[in-house]
Amino acid sequence: MTDDTLNHTPKKPDLDWSQIRETVLMLNLAVAQLEKTMKEGNESVNDLTDTFASLIGGMQAIGMATENLPESTEKKTIKANIEPATAKINTAIVAFQFYDKLSQRLAHVSNSLAALGNLIEEPTRLYNPYEWHGLQAMIKSKYTIKNDRIMFDAILNGSTVEEAQQLCVDEDNEKDDDIELF
Repeated sequence: MTDDTLNHTPKKPDLDWSQIRETVLMLNLAVAQLEKTMKEGNESVNDLTDTFASLIGGMQAIGMATENLPESTEKKTIKANIEPATAKINTAIVAFQFYDKLSQRLAHVSNSLAALGNLIEEPTRLYNPYEWHGLQAMIKSKYTIKNDRIMFDAILNGSTVEEAQQLCVDEDNEKDDDIELF
């Protein structure tokens, strides 16, 4: 966009300006930012995963080496510290599962925004209700997390963002402490 584009007036309109094109550009920007963030996040999580896997291996080696030591205060201290350290590492690994859930959601948002941009970019699709219903069905079909489907349905049925989020909170409160597979 040039400075001239911003300085158009009723007497000198910018005939190339299009709110649809501007919307598509902003959607593409959002998609690019999401994808860059996910790539950087994945690189960091991969580094952390490798580090924790190495730590687990080290803890196992220490535990096995400790078994060969004669009984002593030092051996008891080592054994007493291996178990809680291993438990903390395992807790961190479980936390990575929640990062995976976050990554899935961001990928869904990125793909949905890209699909929306493609739809509104084509005038024959933009004004076709069947295209919109197809887009919505495609987006919904990609959800693997129950709360995401609940939020989707609530928004499409006219709920506000806050109301849809509250439905998800209510759903979480009704669930047991079971781990959701996604």
